[in-house]
Amino acid sequence: MKIPKRLQPLIEDGLIDDVLRQLMSGKEATVFVVRCGDDIRCAKVYKDAGKRSFKQAVQYREGRKVRNSRRSRAMEKGSKFGRDEQETLWQSAEVDALYKLADAGVRVPTPYGCIDGVLLMELITDDNGEVAPRLNDVVLTEEQARRDHDTIIKDIVRMLCAGLIHGDLSEFNVLVDSHGPVIIDLPQAVDAAANNNAEWMLERDVNNMRNYYGMSAPDLLDTQYAKEIWALFEAGKLTPTTELTGLFEEPTEAADVDSVLQEIQEAFEEEQERLARINSTDDDD
Repeated sequence: MKIPKRLQPLIEDGLIDDVLRQLMSGKEATVFVVRCGDDIRCAKVYKDAGKRSFKQAVQYREGRKVRNSRRSRAMEKGSKFGRDEQETLWQSAEVDALYKLADAGVRVPTPYGCIDGVLLMELITDDNGEVAPRLNDVVLTEEQARRDHDTIIKDIVRMLCAGLIHGDLSEFNVLVDSHGPVIIDLPQAVDAAANNNAEWMLERDVNNMRNYYGMSAPDLLDTQYAKEIWALFEAGKLTPTTELTGLFEEPTEAADVDSVLQEIQEAFEEEQERLARINSTDDDD
């Protein structure tokens, strides 16, 4: 096939030997199957910001650290340099997340580096060497749905323990090979501790998975893993090996309004007494 313009520099530098075909085109990138020596890999070419259809980028960028203050100021001002730096940050977020999550034991494609807006990474395949299907294209038995859902929940926990939340997890961002699900598409991964949207993003990720697998294993629809995981995380009790139950009870105790008002009144009276003592001392002087 004709070499895409964005891949030409990687061909010239010897990082890619041949472009075999386009694999897919999504809302933020186009993915190609490429040959690197004897290995078949994929090259993810990120689209320019103006051509991306991913509309909520600001929510996902919240909490991402920019070490260089000049770059940070430029991004805040929205200058061309700042926009270019923002693009670099957006693109590097995925490769950084892939390395971090692979180290944490999460099943993700192995990354090989990001060069000029092109991410080289492992091509996930089935037993026949064909590209592994997305979860939404797989017909699941009830047993497989339960087993793969359990794997996904454990990987979500490992991600959270590593400080990250996928942020856009669904049946379209999971591949399925002979060993089970593999999580993909992570440029929008968020910092769990620094992003104010982290809780609802985690809940959406977990519930998306629950609802999809629940179509094949309906008992999963009654689980409350999202709330259980977040409660343990907030309490500092979540680890990669935490045994989850899928159960969660919302707090049922009603706020004791009378006690709260009483405490406010007592604090007010103490403050009035303190001010009265100060005034009395001033009068004596």
